[in-house]
Order: sequence, then structure tokens, then C-alpha cells
Amino acid sequence: MFTGIVERTGTVIATDSVAGGRRLRVDVGPVATESKHGDSICINGVCLTVTEINGNVVAFDVIRETLDKTTLGRKATGDRVNIERSLRVGDRFDGHFVQGHVDGTATVGRIQASTSEHVVWLAPQAHVMPFMIPKGSVAIDGVSLTIAAVDGDRFSVALIPTTLDRTTFGAMKAGDTVNIESDIIARAIVHHLAGMQRAGGISLEALQKAGFA
Repeated sequence: MFTGIVERTGTVIATDSVAGGRRLRVDVGPVATESKHGDSICINGVCLTVTEINGNVVAFDVIRETLDKTTLGRKATGDRVNIERSLRVGDRFDGHFVQGHVDGTATVGRIQASTSEHVVWLAPQAHVMPFMIPKGSVAIDGVSLTIAAVDGDRFSVALIPTTLDRTTFGAMKAGDTVNIESDIIARAIVHHLAGMQRAGGISLEALQKAGFA
């Protein structure tokens, strides 16, 4: 479990083919000294298990399903990624519950950047959009954010200077693809209502009016 509060960014050192997927090697800086084999670390929103540590470089084995469902399969040497270690009992909780289980991806659309605000519009895959609730939480590449607005098949988030400085978002541009994990509570509600609809307990029209279908 994570909070979506990114500790630092790291750099992809290598990505090699292995049986069943790829081995991703990331320079995580000082995070490596406090990590051990088997630990969970969130890399761009994806929960991965430490398989090897060599100095500041940590290796992760990424299975085919994860490569297909997230952006990790597209990462190349030199790419920057967001890093967060798993939550410890008793830690301060500043973001929201992030599992590291990515729902899908989204394409970055219009970026409204000015001296007073930095708003990013994103178009997620169709199956992800029902979980995007106005003023709800969302994890984008592992960063805990609040959904500012929902408009049809897209949604927006507002980024503060600290987020731009401490994550990969400072280099974000239109056309980029990012990982999306919806809020666990919103996801549970949507699945429950969809199940009721399939069982005939609630009409499709009611779900549509509520923005869930």
C-alpha cells in the first residue's frame, strides 16, 4: 500500500528481456540503502518487488500483464520515473490509499500553464473513465491528485509547483501516456452499482444519470 506522495524521481538504467517479461533496473538514489530484496516499491504508480540491489540501482522483474497494462513496457534507458516506498504502520498519511494496481492508461491532452495555475487534461481508456469522480482522488504515474473537473471522456487535475518540481510532471507534455489508478472507494462503488444493474436491481438509466455508466 502507498500514499501517492512521491519521495523522489529515479532514472531507468536498463531494461532487459527475461523469461515472462522484462527486468527493469532503476537508479533510485538513497532509497536503495533503505531497501532490501522482496520490498515493494511504487515505480510510476506500479507496485513492483525488489529482486536485486547493486549500489543505488534496484532491479525489478515486470511480468507481461504489467507491461501490457501500464507504460512500463515503453520505458527506455534514461527515462525518469516517480518512486515511493510502501507505507509503514504509523507513518503520516498525506495522500490517499494507492495500491499500485494500475487500472489503465491515459493520454495527456491540453496543458493550461500560467503564472497562476497549471491544469492538465487527460483522456483515459474508456473502461477507466467511469471511476473518475469530480473532486475524487486519482493516482497518475503514482502521484496522488484530486480530480478538478470531468468533461465527457476526459478529466483534469491541477498541479502545484511542488508537484512539478518533485515528480516527473515538470517535463510532462501533450501526447504523453501515463498510468492511472482510480480511487479504491470510487472503484468499489462503481462495481457494486454495475453488479446491481446486471442483476436487475437498478436501471441502466439511473446509473447513467449518476455518471456511472
